[in-house]
Amino acid sequence: MTDIKTKTKGRYKNKGPQKTHRSKTFGMAQRAGRNIKKENRKNPDRPEYKPPEQLIEERSEFNEDVRKEIAHIRTTLSAAAVTKELKNGRRDLRNMTIVTIDSEETRDVDDGISIERLPNGNYLLGVHIADVAHYVREGTALDREAYERGTSVYLVDKVLPMLPQKLSNGICSLNVGADRFALSVMMTINQKGEICRYEIFESLICVKYKITYKQIFSLFEGDVPPYHQDALEKEFKEHYEDLKTMKELAALRHKMRYKRGSIDFDFPETHVTTDPKGTPLSVETQRNTFANHIIEEFMLAANETVAEHFSWLNVPFLYRVHAHPEQEKIWKLSTEIRSMGYTLRGQETIHARAIQALLEAVKGKAAEPIISMLTLRAMQKAEYSPENEGHFGLAAENYTHFTSPIRRYPDLFIHRVIKEVFHGKMTPERQISLRGFTGEAAKHCSEMEREAENAERLYTDRLVAEYMSNYIGETFEGTICNITSFGIFVRLENSAEGLVFYNSMPDYMIFDEKKMIASGESNKRKYAIGDPVNVKVVNCNVKMGQIEFHFTK
Repeated sequence: MTDIKTKTKGRYKNKGPQKTHRSKTFGMAQRAGRNIKKENRKNPDRPEYKPPEQLIEERSEFNEDVRKEIAHIRTTLSAAAVTKELKNGRRDLRNMTIVTIDSEETRDVDDGISIERLPNGNYLLGVHIADVAHYVREGTALDREAYERGTSVYLVDKVLPMLPQKLSNGICSLNVGADRFALSVMMTINQKGEICRYEIFESLICVKYKITYKQIFSLFEGDVPPYHQDALEKEFKEHYEDLKTMKELAALRHKMRYKRGSIDFDFPETHVTTDPKGTPLSVETQRNTFANHIIEEFMLAANETVAEHFSWLNVPFLYRVHAHPEQEKIWKLSTEIRSMGYTLRGQETIHARAIQALLEAVKGKAAEPIISMLTLRAMQKAEYSPENEGHFGLAAENYTHFTSPIRRYPDLFIHRVIKEVFHGKMTPERQISLRGFTGEAAKHCSEMEREAENAERLYTDRLVAEYMSNYIGETFEGTICNITSFGIFVRLENSAEGLVFYNSMPDYMIFDEKKMIASGESNKRKYAIGDPVNVKVVNCNVKMGQIEFHFTK
């Protein structure tokens, strides 16, 4: 499931700009269910996608037709273009204080935020998204290439963009001090966190300043030396109250979502540090802070608002949907967590609140990362659909992807629909044409998303395996994260995950699938999910991104 947290940028420590397009598709959760035998047998249930090296080769350059098209695109907005757009109804918001919040490395900035505390105590939240559709016109070579790619691919030390850098890092990017066309969602939010009024419109904006996640965290938590803290407070003195209000509103929105049953997976993410040549220097885990959550909450609010508005209009659209978990997977999850002393309520008719309650019960405990991983594995994959079928994980009746048109094609398509409605171009004939396209686009974009995720995951796995190859023969403490018919998966504290094959163990192992326990036939030694163990690194297959462990006595 990829939408619990929608925007987590700068996932990896490296020398280049990075962004992740899914927050909580945790690699370990995907890897834990792999059916890998020693001969590297492929999992028949896992579709085969292009390996990272093939995507790198295919996507490193744009074709000649695309290059010719973008050659005519200006790098700045001309006065004539601005005047024309304002005459056509685009609102001038350049006097509004709009901020971007991102990682230090991010170069493709597609969202800005404005905030105002109203006299009655309510909030006026503005989410301003780059108007990419103004430049990427339907049917052009650029549009066809963006559609084929479907999404940007963010590897540890490089990015394979959906759009050329002239757009993604240039005229479409909401850079400080630069006039930019945008689509704005202005939401009035009451003191319960509910959106009680909104507007969606085309705008002209100019970002006043950029602040990083790290700076926000340091500003409010004071986790830096006093002289750095003083410098931060001086730099952002003018905007401190606005940032404080953003933090307050984000907490309010999160409380509201939690109350309705929205699920938040708070996994520690794998961070790989590489040198300029791409060699891994370190592997560690890192959790998001409230600074990341500010943007996440505001993007969720905008996405829900846009989805609800256009659902009522009943025009062709691409929704982000998330189905209820399959009953079989819920029963399996219940079995897995029962061996660790936890239960799952309402198994027959599972509600998001039951999942939420389970995650809350393990919060801060040793079992949290394992149970969170098992729970995520039991969820369905979120995907795109022309039908508004709701989002289980977010406990939302309406949801779409609107906030990242630079890096996701569905968002770009949504922008086109919005603009055509605004300008009276959504004729009955046009609707018929688009409805035929949305089914195809939903399937294709979902597939391209999975392809990107697979490449990103495998690329990271390879670097982790390469890093751990420096420690062959060394022993580490770990936790059992999955048990299969062929071996036991163990996760180390740094998030590296490996497999102990049964044939490497001194006893014949019996796997009890119902109880999710492996037991030695002779010595009766039992292994269960969540058990702490000591393992030795014995082999690292860098190409496959796989690590083999042996248990130590």
